[in-house]
Amino acid sequence: MNASLPVICLMGPTASGKTALAIELHQKLGAELISVDSALIYRGMDIGTAKPTAEEQALAPHALIDICDPTEVYSVADFRSDALREIERVHQAGKIPLLVGGTMLYFKSLIEGIAELPAADDALRELIIQQGDEQGWRSLHEELQRIDPASAARINVNDKQRLMRAIEVYRLTGKSLSALQAEPPKLLPYRFHQFAIAPSEKEVLHQRIEQRFHLMLEQGFADEVQSLIDRGDLDLSLPSMRCVGYRQMWNYLHGELDYQEMIFRGVVATRQLAKKQMNWLNGWSELNWLDSSATQNDKIIINSLS
Repeated sequence: MNASLPVICLMGPTASGKTALAIELHQKLGAELISVDSALIYRGMDIGTAKPTAEEQALAPHALIDICDPTEVYSVADFRSDALREIERVHQAGKIPLLVGGTMLYFKSLIEGIAELPAADDALRELIIQQGDEQGWRSLHEELQRIDPASAARINVNDKQRLMRAIEVYRLTGKSLSALQAEPPKLLPYRFHQFAIAPSEKEVLHQRIEQRFHLMLEQGFADEVQSLIDRGDLDLSLPSMRCVGYRQMWNYLHGELDYQEMIFRGVVATRQLAKKQMNWLNGWSELNWLDSSATQNDKIIINSLS
């Protein structure tokens, strides 16, 4: 890989206009779009995630959209591996990768790197689960205290998933999870051009969020969630069903909220998401801000490449 190869990162809070700008850049620059969004990965979750429409994806195809069933769990490490593969593919084609989305942890993992941990081993996991069931999960936590006190202090004895993972990592590598996480990550030899787009006024963003939520309702959001409920294999404990808006609609369809309360809670939850995204971005280094209402944003990004 060549350190001079560019990668454009277009971040921003929900409803800030990222998709429209990304499509412009695809058309004018030939950039290939790679989604950086933990909700857009799920198939069958189109309206409530504000997934680019079929028409938009025909104009500018997005990689890493519709790659998981809603029952699946998709990790930050999964994203980083997939994104690096897509970036390499785009560069091999002689084009510029444009990563666009609002999942800031994904961007952070890509740009700053993450600890390189071994992939899950199903056979080993079965043995660890068997040991926990037969000897008690407290015995596994005591084992973790001996081999990795730092992780044991963070992981509750009842948190079976994280406890199992910490034990698994040690048995696969001979190194503790905390030791591997402390190792300096391997940084990528790319030049990242980092941009964030948002309205200059917070109230404008709030209005856009409310308008988009009502548009989702008109487009059939209730029917979309009902179809997910009807599958029978999903529940609110899954990451997919914790996506903003889905929990509120799920509760409405189960009679736990009335219609107006569902709308209110859905809008509030989306605004809270936007606030978290803005907090991430306000602490971000090497970030160039764009105003959602500006008309020359595409030119600003294109000029940064020269």
